[in-house]
Amino acid sequence: MLMAPLTVEVRRGAVAQLGALLADSRVATSGRVAVAVGAGQGDHISSMIAPTLGEAEVFRVPDGSVDSAVSLGADLRKGAYEAVVGIGGGKTIDVTKYAASLTGIPMVAVATNLSHDGICSPVSSLEHEGGKGSFGVPMPLAILVDLDFVHGAPPSLVRSGVGDVISNLSAIEDWQLGNVERGEPIDGLAVAMARTSAEAVLGRSDSIESDAFLTVLAESLVLSGMSMVIAGSSRPSSGGDHEILHAVDQLYPGTSNHGELAGIGAAFCFFLREDERRLSLVADCLRGHDLPVTPGDVGLTAEQFTEAVMLAPSTRPGRYTILEHLRLSEAEVRDRVEEYVRALGH
Repeated sequence: MLMAPLTVEVRRGAVAQLGALLADSRVATSGRVAVAVGAGQGDHISSMIAPTLGEAEVFRVPDGSVDSAVSLGADLRKGAYEAVVGIGGGKTIDVTKYAASLTGIPMVAVATNLSHDGICSPVSSLEHEGGKGSFGVPMPLAILVDLDFVHGAPPSLVRSGVGDVISNLSAIEDWQLGNVERGEPIDGLAVAMARTSAEAVLGRSDSIESDAFLTVLAESLVLSGMSMVIAGSSRPSSGGDHEILHAVDQLYPGTSNHGELAGIGAAFCFFLREDERRLSLVADCLRGHDLPVTPGDVGLTAEQFTEAVMLAPSTRPGRYTILEHLRLSEAEVRDRVEEYVRALGH
């Protein structure tokens, strides 16, 4: 059986549909609903949804930490809410997903930017004292992407969603490598969805200024999230590329955002595979959307990136990727990083 959201709506003005969606008895029977909004557009969003949601209680999500999620979960339990709506970017949605899972209530995601595939994924990426961790959560019950809000979001955050969805191509290669080398079972439907979502974005000539492109990007990120639900893990969307980004997050927090680092990680992994065709396609796509391609583009030296690649496998113990397969020494990784920078740098 295929798990899927009740609603996936991508268009301008989608937030106006929120009231009707929450009136659906499959979401909330008595209409006692909470709303969680991010720090950025919180007041504006609250005033917009007030006419459709009436007296819904609005909670502010100050950051993307585990503490914020636990605090929101406690508020939701106290209020005996039937459902919670998370409205905002990736951090707000991840916090709300985790809080909803702690409370045992369904969550509706309303995305205001397209920075990564967390819109629909069964994973919350949250900050804690030790850095950043991924926590398993239920998939949102319904998803709305309001393109009016997306157009108003910082362009760099919207573009970064391209990097995250393109990295699926590298993750799939790693999963297939795990199948060949370790006998790891592959879910063909999860692969098909993850690959299709990446290919839909890879060759487009338009960009985030166009509603048509944003619609495809949003749908691709939703499909990517659903592929993880089907697989029962993040395997179809997270390989050596994401191991590298998690290592960068640990070693050099604040270096860049999730999607940008995922794109660099994917390009570097294709370089390690010596897959020149895929590397060229991925690098061209990243550059076409003004996304970083080399470590220097996000302010990392070759030494720092080498350190991150060495640490990367420890961020996902047991996951088999091109990094675990090659088992390069530190000197070998440094050589590959320098070759990569020479080949892809401008």
